[in-house]
Amino acid sequence: MTPRHSIRFSRSRIACACALLVLSACGSGSPEAEDAAPDPAASSALTVETAQAVAAQGVPLARVPGQVTLPPEARVAVTAPFPGAAVRVFVIEGQAVARGAPLALVRAAEPVTIGADIARARAEVGLAQARAARMHQLASEGIIAQARADEAEAALVQARATLSEAQRMAAMSGTGADGMMTLRAPISGRVAHVGVETGGGVDGMNAPFVIEAAGPFHVDLQLPPRLAAQVRPGMAVEALLPALDGGEPLTIGGQIISVAPSIDPQTRSVMAKASISAAPGLVAGQNLMVSITSAGEGRGVSVPSRAVTRINGADHVFVRDGADYVPRPVTVVANSGGTAVISEGLEAGETIATSSIAELKSAAAE
Repeated sequence: MTPRHSIRFSRSRIACACALLVLSACGSGSPEAEDAAPDPAASSALTVETAQAVAAQGVPLARVPGQVTLPPEARVAVTAPFPGAAVRVFVIEGQAVARGAPLALVRAAEPVTIGADIARARAEVGLAQARAARMHQLASEGIIAQARADEAEAALVQARATLSEAQRMAAMSGTGADGMMTLRAPISGRVAHVGVETGGGVDGMNAPFVIEAAGPFHVDLQLPPRLAAQVRPGMAVEALLPALDGGEPLTIGGQIISVAPSIDPQTRSVMAKASISAAPGLVAGQNLMVSITSAGEGRGVSVPSRAVTRINGADHVFVRDGADYVPRPVTVVANSGGTAVISEGLEAGETIATSSIAELKSAAAE
């Protein structure tokens, strides 16, 4: 059956079942049958406990699935300024590192050349200084034209610029005189990727290391089209993280940061993105449910969690209608601590079944 069919499980059917049990016991004709006690399991299976839906305020607007992702600025690639070979690798994937921590020791040939360039540039600077001083003296005595002294001064400036560039390249690579350079973590976080092994090659085109910053996460949400106009940036969200080691589920707060302007043709939903705080056990790629809270006072009802069941992939409750219990589809926006919050499908004061749900589902399927 589908949720739209109102198949009823009535108290009269329960009474008939009880009468059949009694007649069967009386008609056996044996003393053992007459003295036998009634089966408690059979009686309890037919007992339906009930509860009333209670009005609730501040009900979330919706509960939608989401996938945890990293903010674009959370990943930083570490590259080598010069190609070389990895002499030592200090970290592994998943390891926590602090800013400035060494990642690998690399030997490169180009830094040795840069060291020689620095030595030559220093010699050229000394020579240009001496020549510029002599030319200025000769120009002041009128032996040569002032233009020649100016040319010598310009040559000195150029030599100093060449030396400064070579020194800056050496400082950027962090290399020593033997060509050894240390690659370091630019931020604190965890090593997400190690793309080099000891003895392997390192070049300036590919990043041998990627560091993920420890901080807030993003959650990609899929909104039904009917919610696209209601969800706006700035709305509060709550992500429910499953319990760890048998503990209580953890609720993580955050807010909507963007909503797509159109429907995704593949999922037929509107994509939105929320930002949530970091929490133990929360990792990129994880799937979880996210409740979105509207700016106003959302209204709905709360019921015991055990009253909610799944029928044909949708949440239902069994609502009492006179002597009958009718399955009704509902929209559950929160379910924790033994209480389910329903935003649509049920009104405050209605009576619902909280036990014998399996029997009610079985009867509804007949």
